[in-house]
Amino acid sequence: MEIIFLLILISLVVAVGFLLAYLWATKSGQFDDDYTPSVRMLFDDELLDNKINSTEGEQTK
Repeated sequence: MEIIFLLILISLVVAVGFLLAYLWATKSGQFDDDYTPSVRMLFDDELLDNKINSTEGEQTK
């Protein structure tokens, strides 16, 4: 029976730890930008193509 109380206490400590980590992350602004990640994948190829084309142009000069 004592082990059940110990496991409950440990799980509560871990849960409070995760709650504090989440609250710290929200307070420090980790979740403020929710638009950019959703559209970033749309522009990665274009930027990569521009870099490849610009390096090819430098090599031919």
